[in-house]
Amino acid sequence: VQLQASGGGLVQDGGSLRLSCAASGRTFSSYAMGWFRQAPGKDREFVASISRSGRSTTYADSVKGRFTISRDNTKNTVYLQMSSLKPEDTAVYCCAAAYADWGTSSLKEYDYWGQGTQVTVSS
Repeated sequence: VQLQASGGGLVQDGGSLRLSCAASGRTFSSYAMGWFRQAPGKDREFVASISRSGRSTTYADSVKGRFTISRDNTKNTVYLQMSSLKPEDTAVYCCAAAYADWGTSSLKEYDYWGQGTQVTVSS
């Protein structure tokens, strides 16, 4: 699976962005999907995941209530709608695919990773 994230940019504190991750190469609906982020000097961390069907989602506590993950299996795309952004959300965001029914917060469970997209939130 090849993954390509897009939609990052510079936004003010309290603003919104929508990230997209387009998949190609294999049956997208066979994979649970996840979003992760990495800020400078920090480890990569889990943001959100979604099941193959899209009916089940999980979120990191730090983004719960502000971010929404969704997917469109007809377009081979997973989205991350980010609202009420904070400066601490600044990071490179990347998507990942796991050959599984359910999403997970564990990085090691993901089989494919895309290149990231930079999100910068100014105060």
